[in-house]
Amino acid sequence: MDADEVTALLTEFAAHGLRAWVAGGWAVDAVVGRQTRPHGDLDLAVDAAQQAEVLALLDRLGFAVTVDWLPVRAELTAPDGRRVDLHPVAFRPDGSGVQEGLDGASFGYAADGFAEGAIDGRPVRCLSVAQQLRFREGYPPRAVDQHDIALLRAAVG
Repeated sequence: MDADEVTALLTEFAAHGLRAWVAGGWAVDAVVGRQTRPHGDLDLAVDAAQQAEVLALLDRLGFAVTVDWLPVRAELTAPDGRRVDLHPVAFRPDGSGVQEGLDGASFGYAADGFAEGAIDGRPVRCLSVAQQLRFREGYPPRAVDQHDIALLRAAVG
């Protein structure tokens, strides 16, 4: 997905009152304020309470579910090849959240895990630097992860 496609999709979400935060590689680029590498998809943390509405909107926009591991995640693909990877997050009253994982695992989102960044000069909601670094722990990093980690660490000094 390119930057215009990402921001257009986020504009649609906002127009329908849907809460979504850019995650994955685009979130790295959002917090550093520039695109640093190509992205094959758009990862989004979405409010689990709005999951049905999110899926319905993406369906209206031509996306079809191609991987259904809900409530853990879902991958949707458009006929033109654009891909969106949804990660439903159940929010707690303190602003933190939890995403279900496979085999009873879960992924925690701290209350400070949500921030703002910019894609193509446009403000977007995204995962914070701290949250993104937490999600890149506990597994051997691939080359793309090393690239992202270096940018995230530089963003916090």
